[in-house]
Formats: sequence, structure tokens, C-alpha cells
Amino acid sequence: MKLVTFTTEGNATPSIGIARDDGIVDLSQLTGPPVSMKALLDEGESSIARVRDLAETASEVIDFSLATLDAPIPDPGKVLAIGLNYGDHIEESGMDKPKHQLWFNKQHNCINAPLGDINLPSVSTLLDYEAELCLIIGKRCKHVPRERAHEVIAGFCCGNDVSVRDWQMRAQTMQIGKSFDTHGPIGPYLVTADEVGDPHNLDIHSYVNGEQRQHSNTKHLIFDCYDAIAHLTQAFTLDVGDVLFMGTPAGVGLSMKPPQFLKEGDVVRVEIEKLGFIENRVVLEQAECIIE
Repeated sequence: MKLVTFTTEGNATPSIGIARDDGIVDLSQLTGPPVSMKALLDEGESSIARVRDLAETASEVIDFSLATLDAPIPDPGKVLAIGLNYGDHIEESGMDKPKHQLWFNKQHNCINAPLGDINLPSVSTLLDYEAELCLIIGKRCKHVPRERAHEVIAGFCCGNDVSVRDWQMRAQTMQIGKSFDTHGPIGPYLVTADEVGDPHNLDIHSYVNGEQRQHSNTKHLIFDCYDAIAHLTQAFTLDVGDVLFMGTPAGVGLSMKPPQFLKEGDVVRVEIEKLGFIENRVVLEQAECIIE
């Protein structure tokens, strides 16, 4: 099942729905007032099974051309990303293979729509892309053993861990350089775990202006999705709707010779088998003071 968060021209209030081949089934028309994706996931498997059954028989759908997709989880509590998690990316980075998982925060403000514009910051030209598999937590959890980690995954989506390289390198945590507004596009759907099957055998690609930059498979993850959950939940609770970026393979702009950073007007596409694609245009940030 492909779950989406979307708006329409006639209704700017976000709704959640199920994407079918013929369009989007608006779940608010089937189940009552609009709810958030996190609220739906929090209701548990029985609720998700119920909306799946309703959507399969629904006769009214919204044409994709009339809907604007938002990030499937527009308001995650935590956005976490793992570094150096593909061997070929470690090699191109000139780093040592990590002995432990290397996690950092991306602030939730970075989350962006699957087709939303990416800001070229007013303070840097060293803008880079990183194609990544993202997983979305579906159950509040702590101290989860690896063999049960699959139980807490609601689903998966494409992600781009957009990075401002000079700001990233200024601090050991990398947090600010990974957290600029718009620098975490995800989507286009939350594809439920049952539809994905094995998340560790998915082809992953990135393209810039149609040129392939990255091509790998999630079977090459050093620490896989279950390792990640088992590790993180030893330290803190993962909540429903938290988003984990699982690392990027080789081919980032920083490691090209010479480096090729994103420019205004570039279009970046991240595509993952079974999950669809996200595609984002780079636009110059309008650096205006905002105080609300």
C-alpha cells in the first residue's frame, strides 16, 4: 500500500490517502475528518488494515494531476541519518570503515515534499546530493532486538540527504550542514513494509539533470535497517513517524574530480526500486528576515 499526504487546489488542508494506479483515494472521505499520517500509524495495524480494505473498494479517486504531494510524514519528531554506510562511499570519502554506527540529526525543518524545490543557500555554494533509503517508524519502541526490528517499521520511502559541505565539515556533529530548510525531501509515498518485502535488496539511483550519478543496491548497506533500530533503541525511544535516513552510496558531487556541486536550476532525482522517485529543482534561496 502506498500512503500519501496531499493537498488539492480546492482544499489546502492536508489530507492522507492511498495512491492507486488510477489516482488517490482520499481517506477523509472514507473515515471522517482528516487525520495526520502519524495519527493513522499510531492507531495501529488494525486501523491500517481497515483503510486498506476501504480504499480497495472505493469508486471515487482524485486524479494525480489535481493533487500536490507533501512529504508522507510532514512533521516527524526525529529525523536521524547514518553516515558512511556504503563501502564504496567510504572509499571515495577517504575515510576508515566505521566500527560503530555513525548517526547525526537532521532538524525536522529540513523535511521537504517529493517534488519541492531545494534551496541553494545564500551562505554557501557547496550544495550536494545523497540518495538514500528512508524508513519510517510505525510503533513507539525501546530496546528492540534485531530479530524483532521489522515489527516497528511502518514503511519506506526515497530520501535525499541534501548537504551543505562546508557547513557540514565545520562541526563534528555535521548537524547544521545537514539541516538547512528544504534539505530533506522524502516520498513520494510511504510504501508499507508488507509491499516492499526485503528492504535490503533494492536498486537505488540518483540523477542530476538526467545524468546518472549514483547506482547501487541496499544489499550493500554496512549496517542495515534492523541493525539501525536495534542500535538506536538501546539509547532512546523511537516514536511513531520518526524518519531514519540509511546512508548513501558512492557518486556524490563532493567526490567527483573535480567536485561538482549543485547549481541553481539543477534537477536532482532519487529513485529506488518499489518506492518510486522524488525529483527536486535547485532554486536560489531568498534570504529574507522572518520574525513571527
